[in-house]
Amino acid sequence: MTRNLIPGILAMAALVVASNVLVQFLCGPWLTWGAFTYPFAFLVTDLTNRLQGVAAARRVVLAGFAVGVVCSLIGTQIVGEFGPLVTLRVAMGSGLAFLAAQLLDVTIFDRLRQVAWWRAPLISTLVGASVDTALFFSIAFSSALVVLEPGNDVAWANDVLPLLGVGPQAPLWVSLAVADWTVKLTLAIVALVPFRLVIAKWTTRDA
Repeated sequence: MTRNLIPGILAMAALVVASNVLVQFLCGPWLTWGAFTYPFAFLVTDLTNRLQGVAAARRVVLAGFAVGVVCSLIGTQIVGEFGPLVTLRVAMGSGLAFLAAQLLDVTIFDRLRQVAWWRAPLISTLVGASVDTALFFSIAFSSALVVLEPGNDVAWANDVLPLLGVGPQAPLWVSLAVADWTVKLTLAIVALVPFRLVIAKWTTRDA
């Protein structure tokens, strides 16, 4: 079983590392490049769940969490222009959001595995991605949670601006969260294509 998990663990680890690196680079005013790689972690979890079961999927998630913790620890030791690349709040938000969202994804997928093939990966990813976004951005940047790291100035993230530059007034971090969430929902739909192809190929191979 452990050997069979190696592809899933390696894929998850690669996505976590890539996302931690790419999150340092902006893609427009509201997104980082990491927003386009991290959502595929849900695809890895769902494929593992479908092909190897819920226990295997949870092991892959825990492996990804461990890699994420290591990346965060490394990031806290690298000092950039405005301080450490990864603050305590960002590390906490990233870790808690990943673990909660991915494990929720696993549970929802498992409960829906007997219905139409697309429902389990789509619904579990949509719910998991929504929880991930809400937890990460609120923990990392909301002024209401400044007690988590009093020395970390998040005033910049709480500047009140038009939502995504055009909507009602909202803190900057809310615009960042909405943009990130939109990408995740879009990629959840896109990921149905590789999910279906991999499952079909696996089924053909075992036939």
